[in-house]
Amino acid sequence: MDNTLQTEKFYYDNKIVKWFAYATILWGLVGMLVGLLAALQLVFPVLNLNTAATSFGRVRPVHTNAVIFAFVGNGIFMGVYYSLQRLCKARMFSDALSKLHFWGWQLIIVCAAVSLLAGYTTGKEYAELEWPIDILITLVWVTFGINMFGTIIKRRERHLYVAIWFYIATFVTVAMLHIVNSWEIPFTWMKSYSWYAGVQDALVQWWYGHNAVAFFLTTPYLGVMYYFLPKIANRPVYSYRLSIIHFWALIFLYIWAGPHHLLYTALPDWAQSLGTVFSVMLIAPSWGGMLNGLLTLRGAWDKVREDPVLKFIVVAVTAYGMATFEGPMLSLKNVNAISHFTDWTIAHVHVGALGWNGFLTFGVLYWLIPRIFKTNLFSQKLANWHFWIGTLGIVFYAVPMYWAGFMQSLAWKEFTPEGQLKYQFLETVTQMRPFYMMRSIGGTLYLLGAIMMTYNLIKTIRAGKAVNDEAAEAAPLAKTYVEHSGSHWHRWIERRPMQMMVLSLIVVGIGGLIEIVPTFLVKSNIPTISSVKPYTPLELQGRDIYVREGCYTCHSQMVRPFRSEVARYGEYSKAGEFVYDHPFQWGSKRTGPDLARIGGKYPNSWHFNHMYEPSSMSPGSIMPSYPWLFENDIDTAVMGAKIRAMQTLGVPYPEGFDKVANVELMKQAESIKQNLAGDKIEIKSNREIIALIAYLQRMGTDIKLEQKATTASNN
Repeated sequence: MDNTLQTEKFYYDNKIVKWFAYATILWGLVGMLVGLLAALQLVFPVLNLNTAATSFGRVRPVHTNAVIFAFVGNGIFMGVYYSLQRLCKARMFSDALSKLHFWGWQLIIVCAAVSLLAGYTTGKEYAELEWPIDILITLVWVTFGINMFGTIIKRRERHLYVAIWFYIATFVTVAMLHIVNSWEIPFTWMKSYSWYAGVQDALVQWWYGHNAVAFFLTTPYLGVMYYFLPKIANRPVYSYRLSIIHFWALIFLYIWAGPHHLLYTALPDWAQSLGTVFSVMLIAPSWGGMLNGLLTLRGAWDKVREDPVLKFIVVAVTAYGMATFEGPMLSLKNVNAISHFTDWTIAHVHVGALGWNGFLTFGVLYWLIPRIFKTNLFSQKLANWHFWIGTLGIVFYAVPMYWAGFMQSLAWKEFTPEGQLKYQFLETVTQMRPFYMMRSIGGTLYLLGAIMMTYNLIKTIRAGKAVNDEAAEAAPLAKTYVEHSGSHWHRWIERRPMQMMVLSLIVVGIGGLIEIVPTFLVKSNIPTISSVKPYTPLELQGRDIYVREGCYTCHSQMVRPFRSEVARYGEYSKAGEFVYDHPFQWGSKRTGPDLARIGGKYPNSWHFNHMYEPSSMSPGSIMPSYPWLFENDIDTAVMGAKIRAMQTLGVPYPEGFDKVANVELMKQAESIKQNLAGDKIEIKSNREIIALIAYLQRMGTDIKLEQKATTASNN
C-alpha cells in the first residue's frame, strides 16, 4: 500500500477557540460601554463624577486599550486558533501554551484597566501601559509565537495558505514595534520615562501607533478574512496572484506611513514627505485586498442577501476599503491641514474600528459558535436586526463626527475682515456638543446590537453541546517533495515558514530603519536651542501629573506654522524645544486648546480655579474638575529617582542634583503658594496642584526667552 495515502487521526482544539470567543464577546461589551461613557462625558461633564478613576483622561485610554487589545486582540486569537489548525491540518502545537496564552492575555487586559484607571500611564497613545505590563505582553506574545510556529512546523499541509502569511507578518512586526517603542527606563515599580525624547519620541511613537493599526487591527484581520470569507461563501479566493501582491506590497509600504500623523509639526520635512508618499501608495495594495475579498463573492450575492453572516463580512470589507482610501487622503498635506486635531480623525478611526474590525468579528462569531456547539444559530432574524442596528449605529457615529471635524477646522481658521480670529476656542467646543450627542446615540445603537448578538449566541450555546476536541484526519506531510514544473515562483517561500518570517521582518524593518535612524544620528535633524533648559524638580513633578491625568487626550502641545495657529497660540513650535520631553506630548486631538504656549498667559490663580472648577473660568467648558489635586501631596520620595533616571537619559542635571532636588522643589512651590496667597487663595505648598501650575506656567517659555535674547542682541 502506498504510504502517502495513509491518513492520521487527530483532534482540533476547539476549547481554546471557544475561550477566546467568550473573551471577545465580554471585552467587546466592556470596551464599547466604556467608550460610550467617554462619549457622554464630552456632553455631560458631570459624568466624570469628580473622581480620579472616572475622569475622561483616564477613561479614554481604558476604552482604546479595551477595544484594541481586549476585543480585537481576543478576536484575532479566536480567528487564528480556529483557522490555523485547519489550514495546517494539525492540532495546536501545545495545549499548555494555548492556555498560558489565553490566561496571560486576560491578565494583561485586567492589569491594563486597573493601572490606567489608577493613573499609571506612559502618556503614549495606544502604548500607555507601563513597563511591567510591557514585559508581560512580550512574554505572552512570544508564547503565542512559539505555539503558532510550532503548529506550522508540524503541519500536514505543505503550502502555507495566504491567511498564514498575514499571521506570520503580524507576529514579527508587532513584536518589533512593541519592543522598539516600549524602550523605557523605570524609576519605580510602576513608572518609567520613555528612552526617547521630543521629536524622536514622536517619530517612534507614531511609527508604532500607525503600524499598531496596520499590524494589529489590519493584517491579522485580513488573514481572518482570507480564511473565513471563502469558507462562509463556499467560494475560492478570487485571485491567488492578487493575494501575493496584496501581502508583500502591504507589509512593505505600511511601515513607512507613520510620519503622516506628524505633518506640519516639528518633525523634519524629509520624514514628513516620506510618510506622505508611502501613504498615498498604500491605496493600491489596500484596495487590492478589498477587491480580492469582494470579488470572491461573485456569483454568491443571492446568498449575501439571505445570510446575515455574509452581510456583516461584506460591510466589514467595504469599511476596510473606505478607511484605507481615507487614510492616504488624510496624509496629503492640504487635507491634513483641515483634518488633523479635529473630530474628522475620530470619524475615520471609527469607520475602521466599528465597520472593519467590529463587523468582521461579529460575522465570524455568528458563524463559529454554532459550529463549535454543533447546532444552528438561535435566531437568524435577531442577527439581521443586529446587522441593521449596528450599521445605523456606525452612520450615526461617523457622519456627525465628519461634520464636526469640518466645522472645527473652519472655525479655528476663520478671520474677521479686520484680520482678527473670529471665534474663541471655547465657542468651537460648545458648537460640538450636539454632534457629540449624536455620536453617543450612534455608540448606543452599536452597543445595543452587540448586546443582541450576545443574547443570540448565549441561546445558541445553550441549545448545543461544545465539541472541544473535533475529530479530523489527514495524510502526513511527505518527507520528500518534488516541485512540479510550471508552479508559481511564490510556492518556494510558501513551503518555508521560518524563511517567510525572516523575509517579512526584513521587509517591514527597512522602512523603520530608514525613517528612524537618521533622526537619531544626524544632529541637524534636531537643532538645539540654547535657552531650552531641563525642567525644575517641581515642573517635572507637575509634568508627570499632567501625563497621569491624561491631559494629552484633549490638549496638544504643538503649534503648527499656520497663520490661524500662530495668531491663536503664539510662535510655531521648533524641534529643539522638546529635547527634554520624556515622553513627548504633542497630542493628536484638540478637544481643548493647544497648550504649547500657555506658560505666562494666565496668572497662577487662574490655573488654580480652572483646575478646581473649569466652568468658573471658562463658562461652557466640558473639561472635568480635578479636586484630588488639591488634596494629594506631591510624591517627593521618588524625586531623586526621577532625577537620576533623567540623567541616565542625557538630561544635563548637575552631578548630585538628586540629593538637593526636593529643596529646590519646595523653594519653587513656596513661591507659587505665596503668589496664590496674594490673590487670597490658601493652599499648602506640597499639594499636587502647585506642581501642575508650575508645569503649566513653564510651557513654551523657553522659546520666548530665546526670542527676547535675540531681540536684545539685535538692539
